[in-house]
Order: sequence, then structure tokens, then C-alpha cells
Amino acid sequence: MNESAGFAVFFFPPALEALGDAIKPYLQDGPAGPHVPCRDIDTGGAFIEMTLEGRAPDGRAVELELMVPGNMVRMIVSAHSDNEFGFYDRNRPPVMLEPGLVGTPPADAKPDTDVAPAAS
Repeated sequence: MNESAGFAVFFFPPALEALGDAIKPYLQDGPAGPHVPCRDIDTGGAFIEMTLEGRAPDGRAVELELMVPGNMVRMIVSAHSDNEFGFYDRNRPPVMLEPGLVGTPPADAKPDTDVAPAAS
């Protein structure tokens, strides 16, 4: 994918063959094979709904929605870069660290009191 945020949707080879020329304008080649780069994706139903950004013939930006059956999709790769990843307390304000101190708690940080002590 060329974008810094979004998704890359990869299809099974028989799906690409079945979709034929209809999917070709949306495909991009990459090191992992042909894929559809998209800004947003919804996998909640029988169809995978992809939101793509494109250009009209006159050069203006347009938003496209491409829907394909879910069983055609081999893999979806997220290319988002979030500051925090994993499980954390969403009610607790984020800790701001100085550059070079990633992963090091501040000197005045107190341990979480809502964590049960380890059983011995």
C-alpha cells in the first residue's frame, strides 16, 4: 500500500478470476500481490464493504464504495499507526513520555492500585 493509513484487501485467485475486468481498475500490485487499497472497511455482513478514494475524470476527489462477497477475501491488512496499542484503561489519561523514554514510566509514577497482588 502506498498510503500511511488504511487497509489492503487481498483476494483469493479464483475470486480475482471471477470478478474479472470489473475489479482491475481498483487493484494495485505490491510485494504481497495484487490488492485493493481502501480508506475504510466494514466486515459486518455477508459483503465486505470497502470505501476508496478516487478521482473523477475532471480531477475532483470522489468517494467510492466497493462491495464484494466475504468469501472472496483472503486477507485484510491494516496499515494504521496508532499511538497506543493493546489493552489499557480508556478512562485513564495517557502518559506523555519524553523522546527516548518510550516504555519507561515517569519517576513519580505510582503503581496501579486496582491490580490484585500475585498469589504466592
